[in-house]
Amino acid sequence: MNNRRGVRFDLVRSHPDVAIICLAIIMVFVAVVSLTLGRYSIAPSDVCKILISRIVPTAQTWTSQQANIFFGVRLPRVVLTLMVGCSLAAAGASFQGIFQNPLVSPDFLGASQGAAFGACLAILLSASSLVTSVSAFAFAMISVVVVLAISATARGNRILITVLAGIMVSSLFSAGVSYIKLVADPSAQLQQITFWLMGSMTSAKMQDIALVAAPVLVGTIGLFAIRWRLNALTMGDDEALTMGVDAPRLRVVTIILATMMTAACVSVTGIIGWIGLVIPHFARGLVGADYRKLMPASMLMGATFLLIVDNIARLVGTSEIPIGILTAFVGAPFFMWLITRKRAA
Repeated sequence: MNNRRGVRFDLVRSHPDVAIICLAIIMVFVAVVSLTLGRYSIAPSDVCKILISRIVPTAQTWTSQQANIFFGVRLPRVVLTLMVGCSLAAAGASFQGIFQNPLVSPDFLGASQGAAFGACLAILLSASSLVTSVSAFAFAMISVVVVLAISATARGNRILITVLAGIMVSSLFSAGVSYIKLVADPSAQLQQITFWLMGSMTSAKMQDIALVAAPVLVGTIGLFAIRWRLNALTMGDDEALTMGVDAPRLRVVTIILATMMTAACVSVTGIIGWIGLVIPHFARGLVGADYRKLMPASMLMGATFLLIVDNIARLVGTSEIPIGILTAFVGAPFFMWLITRKRAA
């Protein structure tokens, strides 16, 4: 049985382009289905017609209520979920490559904890949702700038120092979050902070998409453009240099791009863990370790996975489940399996 399974994976890996095309088709299918699902169902044919009606005049077969729900709630949520899943998976794959460690994730350098501190501080000050998102993004970027500054000035193994600096900065911001939760108003602010920290797509709006579009677009295009260079980094700095790749500079560029994407996404959705850790492993098992194929596969798989999880979060119960809880239910068992598998090997 195991041999048959291995043969199937070998066949997929030998045709990675076909696998990527299949992942793209699956993502589009899941997105269309997601647009039909909800308390007020919309037929798939009406979904297509509603979209086309904004470009070409179309005979109306849907109600005005369905159109309002579609454009005001469902479409922004699906688009934002796709962007977040794609970004976190791409960032995770990038970090695993540049640090030559399959167990790192986008919040490895303190970006998520920095964003959490910024959002919690804004909530404590009773700021608007826009200010909260901007504050989260700013502190996420600050955390990584601090890590890179420490890495640039300290002596020793650059990768090890970066890792330790990330742990230190994460710990500091985590302590800040704990203090804010301690002094926050339990009847209002603390509940809002707790809900934000669990991550959710509930309040997705076109304003959120506009806020994250530029950082996500720049980060995605940037990582996609340098994906072949990431292959050199996985072999070590000396080997990368022989291939004409400036490893330290490329590592900094990759960290900035990946962090920018992560910070933008976390700033509007809250902390959504495990996507950047788990999905690159699944993509690697499907198309191999070549970043020319791994990067697009991770992006497509991350977007599809998060969209499926979000559908479960909003439909499985009478009240919506924070999406960060569900991703942890999937990610934590996989992480334990990954550790035990490596130990057994």
